[in-house]
Amino acid sequence: MKIPRFDSAHILTIGDAMLDRYWHGETKRVSAEAPIPVIDVSETEDRPGGAANVALNVATLGATSSLIAATGVDEMSVILRVKLEASGIDCGFIEVSDVPTITKVRLVSRNQQMLRADFEQKFDINPEQLIELAKSKSGYDSVIISDYDKGLFSDPKRVIQYAVAQKKPVLVDPKFKPFDEYAGSTVIKPNTLELEHAIGQWSSEAEMLKKCRELMARIGVEAMLVTRASAGMTLVQQQEESHFPARTREVYDTSGAGDTVIAVLATALASGQTLKDSVALANVAAGIVVSHFGVTSVSGPELKAEIDLNEPADRGKMSAEQLAVAVSVAKSRGKKIVFTNGCFDILHAGHVDYLSEAKREGDRLIVAVNSDESVNRLKGEGRPINPLDRRMTMLAGLSCVDWVVSFDGDTPEELLHRLTPDVLVKGGDYSIDQVVGADIVRAAGGEVKVLSLVDDCSTSALVEKIRNL
Repeated sequence: MKIPRFDSAHILTIGDAMLDRYWHGETKRVSAEAPIPVIDVSETEDRPGGAANVALNVATLGATSSLIAATGVDEMSVILRVKLEASGIDCGFIEVSDVPTITKVRLVSRNQQMLRADFEQKFDINPEQLIELAKSKSGYDSVIISDYDKGLFSDPKRVIQYAVAQKKPVLVDPKFKPFDEYAGSTVIKPNTLELEHAIGQWSSEAEMLKKCRELMARIGVEAMLVTRASAGMTLVQQQEESHFPARTREVYDTSGAGDTVIAVLATALASGQTLKDSVALANVAAGIVVSHFGVTSVSGPELKAEIDLNEPADRGKMSAEQLAVAVSVAKSRGKKIVFTNGCFDILHAGHVDYLSEAKREGDRLIVAVNSDESVNRLKGEGRPINPLDRRMTMLAGLSCVDWVVSFDGDTPEELLHRLTPDVLVKGGDYSIDQVVGADIVRAAGGEVKVLSLVDDCSTSALVEKIRNL
């Protein structure tokens, strides 16, 4: 994955702009008037939000950024314009005298939001006003529709039709309108809740993909990028799908992450990247932005620094269905797939050495992890010490591990049938024939290996030692 020359791109964002205002202070007492904390405000901070944050993300990457939005005729509109123009953004504001600029005030103490107050009324903007402003902007490569459902888009389809007629790709960040309203766009980027509102609930990954493709075919959309919080992102196209696990890091604040994703996606595409590579870059950017507090943006150098050019873009935690697709793609590229499994309840040096050795047996390493119920059946009362999600997160953080997947049975045989790895490895005092699943892998043409474990490193021994302290 390489960083493109973002400065060659020009993105026009049309959407609901807002001002995010933060009041920071210490909380040392409780109000005498009500049982609520009192924040002694010592600092105020204003940041562009909503579509304004999308436009700012585009500019921060180094691309040319233009914005069309609606604001009030007030102080907040002036602040928003000054901040955006200071970042080189070309602003086209529709100023409405009797509606305030959308403003969100967050009271923050010790980097925790204590309260949010929203100041907003819905706008009622004629789509022809948006089109007239778009005509005044020249040279843009792509259009982002950032729809926060605040009244700017009474008829988003009309705006999309105009952009498509100009042969411009249109990328949509939707809310809860019927997705028919975004017909003809290039990519729609819903989160899980927005997608569920559009296609209904699903019981499996396959059903979700089927429903997405039916909707895409009906409304003439080329692709959907479904953002799934800690489960990463799934790119759905008519002939294939790709899953991008969330980058392993501490999530500090998810505010504005969707803005960053759509901005990086559009800018990367306009810079000549493929759709898959653009999504991979957007996924990395999302991992950066959630590690910061509040609504923020990601710069080109920051994105470049985050990317290890030798690291696959699709590493991390996956469901069995998502992993099956990733393995199939890797095999088609000639990659040798290694598989191992275990409880990994308390990750220790023995595990790390063993997994590093396992990775040297091929190109991509899968670690299958027993579910909590499975560990309890195998290890007894009081186990696992660490729940499944924590165990998977720790494993995904190891550089030698490519994919982490869980299984509910006592053995991973179902996964082995599904994934057919090239190499099955196990650590410990086993003979080859004692390794569970060896017959499955061999029947598929793979090989089975038993690797050593570091002496005196055992989770059970560590648990017993702790209990005896």
